[in-house]
Order: sequence, then structure tokens, then C-alpha cells
Amino acid sequence: MPSDHRNLYGPSTRRYCPDMANIVKAALLQTDWTGDKESMIDKHEEAAREAAAQGAQVMCFQELFYGPYFCQVQDAQYYEYTEEIPNGPTTQRFQSVAKELGMVMVLPMYEIVQAGLYFNTAAVIDADGTYLGKYRKQHIPQVKGFWEKFYFTPGTEGYPVFETAVGKVGVYICYDRHFPEGWRCLGLNGAEIVFNPSATHRGLSEYLWSIEQPAAACANMYYVGAINRVGIEPLGENDFYGQSYFVDPRGQYVGDKGDAHEPELIVRDLDLGLIREVRDGWQFYRDRRPDAYGEITAR
Repeated sequence: MPSDHRNLYGPSTRRYCPDMANIVKAALLQTDWTGDKESMIDKHEEAAREAAAQGAQVMCFQELFYGPYFCQVQDAQYYEYTEEIPNGPTTQRFQSVAKELGMVMVLPMYEIVQAGLYFNTAAVIDADGTYLGKYRKQHIPQVKGFWEKFYFTPGTEGYPVFETAVGKVGVYICYDRHFPEGWRCLGLNGAEIVFNPSATHRGLSEYLWSIEQPAAACANMYYVGAINRVGIEPLGENDFYGQSYFVDPRGQYVGDKGDAHEPELIVRDLDLGLIREVRDGWQFYRDRRPDAYGEITAR
């Protein structure tokens, strides 16, 4: 065995020098419920314009961004928050915004396919305003404060990765993050940045929030942008704790986390060149054993 086995089993010890050509400026918005859909949409457009003014090239909003987190109750009146994707007004509005600002945008919304068939969905818009596709949330909880099976059908379209102006972007929505299989699928599909828009509250998952996405980023060696709303909304007692952040392929925070109580626009520089650097050290994709994982697909 070579005397210095770290180069075989761990990250390289050579000094990494970032190349500015690989830097992507990315943005997240964590915010509170304004009281109505239109003002929420306006607020997010204003934030997108501010992010672009700070140089952001890609931005993701929080889960179900234009509404309250209505899953604290089970009430059919909230089906009215559904829209078609991509033919609905909000997708089309932000296609125009994305084109104007030259910014890739990820829009988590409530999608209708037909009456009674609804999904928790994120639309992905390229920097020229082109609609690239959607991701539909795969894992749907049904616990106190998160009665999501009342509202959403599980997605069945897999884990798409979108070729955008800033690189390869994937999405994994809120409760999905508790399931490592999807994180890995996104990596195998080529993701460089995965956004995890969420609505999660203080008493249930705050500790997990601090460890799950960094662990996923490290295990799969890509960037993760984690977004959580803030505040207590009229529909329940959930205390949404914000603390949105970016984490790099080594599992380290990129800058500070967002505030635990207040709305905040978070803009960070992501060095996509670091992905290759980390993967050339930790060879997790080379060393995985799909032939040995048969049990994982069984109930």
C-alpha cells in the first residue's frame, strides 16, 4: 500500500484554486405569508429583481410559494390555488421575468392536471424565458400539520435534471429530503445544483434541517440550496423557521444561513468547478454497488 493512502480514499491534499469562469451566483428567498396570492406573487417578483440586481443568475422560491402552507388543515377550498403548468398565469408571468432578467428560475407551485388530480410541483424556467420542464414531489407526508395527501398526488416522472444557462439543475421538494434515494438519482442524472424548496416547522424537524441537506450534498458531491418559509400562519401552529442556505459538495455552508424568523434574500457564489475537484477525491460514484442494493426496491 502506498505510504500516503489519503489520495486513494479521501479528498486530494493539493490546494484548490477556483476559476472565476465556474462561479454561478445563486439566490434563495425565504419569506412569510402576506395574506393573499397576488401580493405573494408581487413580493417574489420584487425579490427576483433585487436578486438580479445583485448579480444572481439562478433563483429558487420556497415550496408552494404564492400561497399559505394550507396543508396544516384539510379543506377543499385550497384546491383553488392550483394552476396549470406551464400554461397557467404564474408560470407565464415568470417566464417573462426570467427572460427580462436573464435569470434561471425555479417556481414551486400547486399544479392542476384535471379536476381532482393535483401535484406539488416545481417549474424550471431558463434564463431566456424558455419553460424547461417540471419536477413533481414524490414523497407525500400525512402527519399532524402536514396533511399533504389530502392535496397532492405523488409524482411519477422520476428525478429530472434540467440543462440551464447556469448548469445542470435538479429539484427535490421538502419531505423528499428525508429519502436519500432521490438525492442519489439526481446525482446520477448529472445534477450540479439541487434546490430543496420547503415548508417545515420548528418543533418537528429543525435539527434535521441542519444535517440532512449537508449530508446529501456531501454524499452526492453537488451543491444544495435549501429554502424554508418563515413565521406562523393563520391556518395552524406551525412555526416555520427559515434558516435557508446553500451547502457545497463537501457538505460545508456557503456563507451564513438565513434568519430564523425574518424574510431574507440569500445570494451566494457557487463554484461549480469544486464538484469535479471533490469527485476526483471522493470516488463515491465509482465505488457504489447497485448490484448489491436489490433490497432497497422491495416493500
